[in-house]
Amino acid sequence: MSKEKKPQQVFTLLVQIGRKAGDGLPEGATGAALMCYSSGVDEAEAVRETVAVLKQADLAPLDVTGYGTRAEREDMGHEIDEDEAGLMDRALAENAVIVAQMTPFFGDEDKG
Repeated sequence: MSKEKKPQQVFTLLVQIGRKAGDGLPEGATGAALMCYSSGVDEAEAVRETVAVLKQADLAPLDVTGYGTRAEREDMGHEIDEDEAGLMDRALAENAVIVAQMTPFFGDEDKG
């Protein structure tokens, strides 16, 4: 019996990374948040692929928060602009992990 192959989907992931030698983060940063679009048959696969790619890039992933597929995000009322939609389409077409944004942390984020 052959299994029916599930279609690839693109998931929006927010990845927290820590410091590691050679990570390319700005001097003084304590880590960063990366907004990623990753393809996979389910969110678990997208997370595994994203973590593997980031480790290959000498980054230190600490935590991943999933925000679902484009359809799930739209159902939640998220507005997805043309640029973001283009990056999602690219991740799907290339079966890739796209890092769309990096926000470095400098250790003072929780001070009010």
